Amino acid sequence: MADALTADPRSLSAKRPGAIILARHGEPALSRDVVLTAVGYREFWAKYEAGGLRPGQAPPAALMDQIAAAGAVISSVRTRSVESAVALCRGRDFVRDEMFVEAPLPPPNWPGFVKLAPRTWGFLARFWWWFFDHHEGGETRRQAEARADQAASRIEALAADGRDVVVLAHGFFNFMVGRALRRRGWKMTANQGWKYWSTRRYERP
Repeated sequence: MADALTADPRSLSAKRPGAIILARHGEPALSRDVVLTAVGYREFWAKYEAGGLRPGQAPPAALMDQIAAAGAVISSVRTRSVESAVALCRGRDFVRDEMFVEAPLPPPNWPGFVKLAPRTWGFLARFWWWFFDHHEGGETRRQAEARADQAASRIEALAADGRDVVVLAHGFFNFMVGRALRRRGWKMTANQGWKYWSTRRYERP
């Protein structure tokens, strides 16, 4: 009883969880300097999903330091994410997890005379998928949201011991995982936007 009365109150409370850093992969090798039909964009996206990083990139030093200090590092199984993790981890182990792959991007079925840049097709495909449930037999928004919630639960458990967790994955699915974390009470404390190698940091208040 005396020990309990004289102990530092902070040692009796639950340990504060570590931060969760959701990072986007580096720049892919596949050029976006093209214009495509809807059919062409489907082929482009398939190549994008299978491809790796553009050679010669220098990962941000700040992100490398965050990974060096983290208790756990997770990568999507897509090549561009795995290669990003290899470049950032500098020999340390990381986990490859298919749960963190990007949400699908089937474009709307517009006629062949409509030709757009991949970035524009990506925006339209995401809009159609998000608001009109255009999935063409693939993962639906509801299914992806359930996957994002499961992913949030997994990394929340890893952060419970007080060590940071870094996830190297994809722009939109990271956004969805971030929404799931906020629903669980996490607060986004830093946001570098949508660019390659960018991060979003979440902490428990």
